[in-house]
Amino acid sequence: MKINKYPQRESWPELVKRPVLQKEKLTQLIADIFNKVEKSGDQALIDFNKKFDGAEIKNIKVSEEEIKNAKSIISNELKEAIQQAKENITKFHASQITAVEKIETTKGVVCWRENRAIEKVGIYIPGGTAPLFSTVLMLAIPAQLAGCKEIILCTPLDKNGNINPAILYTAKLCGVTHLFKVGGAQAIAAMALGTESIPNVYKIFGPGNQYVVAAKEFAQNYNVAIDMPAGPSEVLVIADKKAVPAFCAADLLSQAEHGSDSQVIFLSTDEEIFNQTIKETEKQLKELPRNELAKEALKNSHFILLSTLEEAFEFSNLYAPEHLILALESFEKYIPKIQNAGSVFLGNYSCESAGDYASGTNHTLPTNGFAKNYSGVSLDSFVKKITFQNLSQKGLQNLGKTIEIMAEAEGLFAHKNAVSIRLKQENERV
Repeated sequence: MKINKYPQRESWPELVKRPVLQKEKLTQLIADIFNKVEKSGDQALIDFNKKFDGAEIKNIKVSEEEIKNAKSIISNELKEAIQQAKENITKFHASQITAVEKIETTKGVVCWRENRAIEKVGIYIPGGTAPLFSTVLMLAIPAQLAGCKEIILCTPLDKNGNINPAILYTAKLCGVTHLFKVGGAQAIAAMALGTESIPNVYKIFGPGNQYVVAAKEFAQNYNVAIDMPAGPSEVLVIADKKAVPAFCAADLLSQAEHGSDSQVIFLSTDEEIFNQTIKETEKQLKELPRNELAKEALKNSHFILLSTLEEAFEFSNLYAPEHLILALESFEKYIPKIQNAGSVFLGNYSCESAGDYASGTNHTLPTNGFAKNYSGVSLDSFVKKITFQNLSQKGLQNLGKTIEIMAEAEGLFAHKNAVSIRLKQENERV
């Protein structure tokens, strides 16, 4: 970990840099994968499963029998935990449903906006050492609430050709319509292009490694939307003298264990808390099963001592963290200072893990500084917003002259005539 005490502002731009991923030949590799999937469809995916995951299977679609078996494997304790998380996530995202409101902008001119679900969405769920069944909840629940007709899920398989049972169970519980055994960039290509088995989708959601992220960006070349540019996980903690070092260390490590390319930032204005948190981080690191990954992440992470909380928030807004934790005594008064963050956790007991799993907010969030211009996933991510307008005869009379003047000023006389011909006809009737 990198320790900085009272760094000069001139050095801040260097401190907020994320670890740079090696991207040489990455674009060409992704393009090659898309080309193979486009040319060979399911067979390309079967070949990739063997090449990358060491699994030989003939059918990439998850069977009903596999889903049924998954339900019997999952413990009742885990089922109850998933159910409580589902209820909280559903409650929070259902609150985002808005009523249609019609606005009369001019007498006789009524405008409004309505939501329409994106009909076909794809969700990517990482597998491997951390099968993120929690991400199934975060993506499938708002998709179902929005009314998406098809929810296609792709996730990596193990060497025996199986999917983690918790992923299958949660997918069935949350209304996923199609499940497929395919991971990595090839899964993104399949959802973007479509194959014999996998329907092409209109928008792709979900986190992943650098190959998945690059594939999502590449998929946009095929008129497919994505949730957001997203990279390795990150957290920034701001702590004052009332912070609990053990809690802060645990939160930092909860993100560091995601992977070697994750990054954590700790900011404090109290030197004693600062030093204790460093010691606690080193202590807790030794006890983690994934400590090798966390240790690598800490090499690119910063512990920074600052003079004031105002400086800390200025630094945080510059960094624009995916997760922001305020381990502060009076956090309420600092909320207005937060300009750039994916999701915020307030007070000593609001651990980031709560948002990851069960508090109700979504954990699919912008990383790598994109919190400056992107929001996390919400119900709105799964809908399009269509505007409507209705002009009565009186409404066109009231607004017509304004439209004619503006259209003529732009030299668009057909636009002007679309109004004039209607007004003329109306005048002739009179």
